Parts: sequence; structure tokens; C-alpha cells
Amino acid sequence: MGFDRPMTDALLLDPPTQASLIRAVAEQRDRDAFGRLFRYFAPRVKAYLLRLGSDDGAAEEIAQEAMVTVWRKAGTFDPSQASVSTWVFTIARNKRIDGLRRTRRPELDPEDPALRPEAGPAADRLFDASQRDERLRQALKLLPEEQAEVVRLAFFEDKAHAAIADETDLPLGTVKSRLRLALTRLRRALAAEGIDQV
Repeated sequence: MGFDRPMTDALLLDPPTQASLIRAVAEQRDRDAFGRLFRYFAPRVKAYLLRLGSDDGAAEEIAQEAMVTVWRKAGTFDPSQASVSTWVFTIARNKRIDGLRRTRRPELDPEDPALRPEAGPAADRLFDASQRDERLRQALKLLPEEQAEVVRLAFFEDKAHAAIADETDLPLGTVKSRLRLALTRLRRALAAEGIDQV
């Protein structure tokens, strides 16, 4: 069934005839009735879609989808809500909108590697990290209190050296010196434990 060649029985289907054809499709799955509806509406729907800005191929595809929906959903047509013509053109418009949405926001591919969560660290790495953290906590306890305090403020509370100086009423040079001494002691303590990260 071509969209563009006129058919003699398709030249004019008045609204009562359209309604009776839809009823025949809905109640008896009448292929002849559907054929008449198709020949009448398909070219008109295609022209409507072209006026809305669809290209020729898309307009024909959407018109076919709309007419398939008319066949499938003929039983849902309610003449008290709309005319057959309004119903068919609404289906076509909605199909066009759905197509535009898919184009603008393509469906996600669940197999896309970018959508998969990153694998968590291996159990042995988690164990090593917890061991290292425990050794670091033990090494921090060996520091003099004034050095442990500046390490806590700098690394655990993420404060700048100037902020630490203000908070502890110490000169900036003293804060930097205490941090340098603390890090040197921590490196030595952890190196003795076989850990070389600080």
C-alpha cells in the first residue's frame, strides 16, 4: 500500500463512515475496513508530519507506525471523546514526539562500560590498607603532643598552615617546623615497620 497514490475509495470518507470502519476493525478485525482507513489516512498523516518538519522517510515511517497503532488500538477509540480523524492525527503526533525524544535522549545501553560501577579494591588491598592505617595510628601516638596536634590539624582536618598558626597561636614557621619534624619521625617509624608511605 503506497502512501502517495490516490485510491478511488479513499478520496472521501466522511466522519460517520470513518467511525463505522473503526468499529468494524475493533469488533471484527475487518481487514478491508482497515485498508480503507489506511488508504484514506496514511497519505494525510504523512503530509501532516511533513508540515511539522519530519523528513520524507521519517514521515512515512511514523505514519505507518500510527496506522499500525490504529489497527491494534481500534477498540480503545471512543467517539464521545474525539472524531476518528482527531484520534488518528493525535496518535501520529504522539509517535512523532516519542521519536524526537528518543533522538534527543537516546536509550541507555546497559552494557555500556561507562555505566558499570567501578570494581572495588581487592580484599588483599583493603587488608593491606587497614594494616597500614593501624601502623600509622600507632606511629602518631609516638609523636610529641605538639607535633601530633599539627599533623592532626594539617592532614586530618585539612587545614592550611596559616590557619593552624592562627588556631594554635604559633608562628607560621613553628607550625611548618613541627610538621617537618613530625613527618620525619613518622617516616622513620613506618620504615622500621616496612611501610614507606608518608
